[in-house]
Amino acid sequence: MQRLSITEIIRRIESEELFEAVASDYSFTLKIDAYEPYVCGAVHDGHQFRRELWENCLHTEYDRWFEEDPCTKEFVKSHPIVIAGCDSRFEYDLNRDPDNAIYEDAWGKQLWKQPLPKDQKDRSLSKHTSFYNVVHALIEKLESKFGVCVVYDMHSYNWRRWDREVPVINLGTANVDETRFANEIESWRDSLSKLQLPHEIVATSKINDTFQGNGYFLKFITKNFKNTLVLATEFKKIYCDEIGQTIYPEVVAAIEEQLRVKVKEHARAFYTVHNM
Repeated sequence: MQRLSITEIIRRIESEELFEAVASDYSFTLKIDAYEPYVCGAVHDGHQFRRELWENCLHTEYDRWFEEDPCTKEFVKSHPIVIAGCDSRFEYDLNRDPDNAIYEDAWGKQLWKQPLPKDQKDRSLSKHTSFYNVVHALIEKLESKFGVCVVYDMHSYNWRRWDREVPVINLGTANVDETRFANEIESWRDSLSKLQLPHEIVATSKINDTFQGNGYFLKFITKNFKNTLVLATEFKKIYCDEIGQTIYPEVVAAIEEQLRVKVKEHARAFYTVHNM
């Protein structure tokens, strides 16, 4: 993996070069092993939290981990194009628009002892801007090359805060063209419902049950690229102990191994239908 500036990352995308890089400020990674009409994203995978923020933060390291989406990059690591955040959403949230990307409070608890100075906010927001400059360049390249694209927007969620049974996988589709892409949405839901998981976990999958797909990553791409479908895919945190902060590697591996096939098959079918 190389360390590259945003300008160099975009130049390489425009030149259709193959590379794996971390942004020069270590805010996100991008791997391109081949130019294919699909992308895997994990914007909440990151856990980094820069040191100058530590003393001012009221949330503990565990509080932050609890609300992040650990292992979501791991789920899709084998695919040819993977973009993933490295920084914690508690510094800035890549799945929120720039005006709301820096939390004042988080899940009902004040985040900062003292309001963040402008220079600290600006430093975080510059990373948010850089990420989306790269996302724009990447999807623009893929749409121009293939005509269409599909993005698998991977997330996870904390099921313990719900007081009812919730699905193992939720697809949020309220902000995509549910008419045009109805078959692809349903086929993705159905494919995920057939995951074989350890410990007799039944892979229930529903659409807009717990979340509706209101994230900025999805909205940004959908607004700017009319031929790209973003599938916001939320996994219930059945792959870890939310309270004990323990990852279950056998569950993570089972998801990753099956998504190697399922994502590729779904993307191929999407391209066959929509590449007009």
